Amino acid sequence: MIETRQTVTIAAPIDATWAYAKDVERWAEIMPGYQSCEIEDEDNSLWILKIGVGAMVRTVKVAVHVDRWAGPEQVDFTFKLQGDPVEGGGSYEASVTPDGQTQVDLAVQVRGSGPMAPMWEAMGGPVLPKFAKGFAEELKGRIEAQTGPGGMAASGAETSTAPTNPSLVTRLLNWLKGLFKG
Repeated sequence: MIETRQTVTIAAPIDATWAYAKDVERWAEIMPGYQSCEIEDEDNSLWILKIGVGAMVRTVKVAVHVDRWAGPEQVDFTFKLQGDPVEGGGSYEASVTPDGQTQVDLAVQVRGSGPMAPMWEAMGGPVLPKFAKGFAEELKGRIEAQTGPGGMAASGAETSTAPTNPSLVTRLLNWLKGLFKG
């Protein structure tokens, strides 16, 4: 099993952070290779991601289940790749900082099974913390872009969930590709 925990402080109150974070599809959209998210019900969704390593590109389906909604402070979830011996889980924990911002701790664990698990975990061990850090920073950026100064909706008629740094995901994917080419 490989695991990581990442912490970010979001310049928004906990209620504004939760208003964004409680939407599972917004989480899926941050994933590298995001293609779509099919919401089955309040607790279950299927994320379709296109992943690539070197010249090999494939589409994976990730079944995500929310085990516990206890917002705005806590969400626990599990996931399983359909057709692959990979599963895991994690949590979202939010708390108010003394200055009224929101500290978010994101934890994720990934478990492979079968004869390839040791190799998969050896290759994924160094990648998971970097991936999770990029994900946490992207989540922070999107929430702050939506809430604007003081936690109010950003000025303008519409808020956007577009990435504040679109090259972050591209840089992460290129880094991952480089690991497997070298």
